[in-house]
Amino acid sequence: MDFRLFILPLIAFIIASLTSQAGVSGAFLLMPVQISLLGITSPIASATNLAYNIIAIPSGIQRFRKEKRFLVPLALSIIAGSIPGAFIGAFIRTNFLLNPKPFKLFVGLVLMCLGLRLILVRKKKIQAVTEIQIKQISFKKVTFSFAHEDFSFSPIVIFLLVLFTGTISGAYGIGGGALLAPILISVFMLPPHAIASSTLTGTFTTSIMGVCFYYLLGYPPDWEIAILFGIGGMLGMYTGARIQKYIPERVIKTILAFLIFIPAAKYILGYFR
Repeated sequence: MDFRLFILPLIAFIIASLTSQAGVSGAFLLMPVQISLLGITSPIASATNLAYNIIAIPSGIQRFRKEKRFLVPLALSIIAGSIPGAFIGAFIRTNFLLNPKPFKLFVGLVLMCLGLRLILVRKKKIQAVTEIQIKQISFKKVTFSFAHEDFSFSPIVIFLLVLFTGTISGAYGIGGGALLAPILISVFMLPPHAIASSTLTGTFTTSIMGVCFYYLLGYPPDWEIAILFGIGGMLGMYTGARIQKYIPERVIKTILAFLIFIPAAKYILGYFR
């Protein structure tokens, strides 16, 4: 029997159960699996990653919504900026990153940036995980209360930021949460327990558009692999969302950084050999 029937769902489950706690689908770590384990380096790998997001993410979003940890204004800002970015990224991938060697270097550099962002973030500890309460909302500023503290962000700034990160993530084959979540945590000082549902929602919507763009450009996803990843990811997303409030932020970030640096170093060093 094909080993993929067991291995791929298991890998996706482990990855998603960890990454979903930081508001990330885990697709960025499935790319190294496709490259190194399955030998897929064409733009189909990027499209397959996005298809995985479509299958896996809804279970995590639903769990966060059930616990009333869903920041709608942030999700809408992310969606608005990442959709055009996804198209630009897909165009770059299919026209300028077809060669496996530079694409692996691109993957390694993106992963390295993500890992450095995570380990350099310094955030004060939140004492308890509570519901999100919106206090102020406008195009210029949104203020919300979470864990007895007030936080704020500018939807316009988020839109412009996601337009840029969406281009990179569209080329890589991720919905954007992996790039955006560390920035929201480190630069905007937003708590990961509050932004997770919004970044996952943005990733889900962007992934739908991204798959459509790759279809139009002649690179449809491998749905067999996407479904196998998706089954494990769907269970992992739900599990991660359920256990997130019991795991310290420092532990989440340490595990993610470790998982990121291993493939990043491999692909960057491999480019210069």
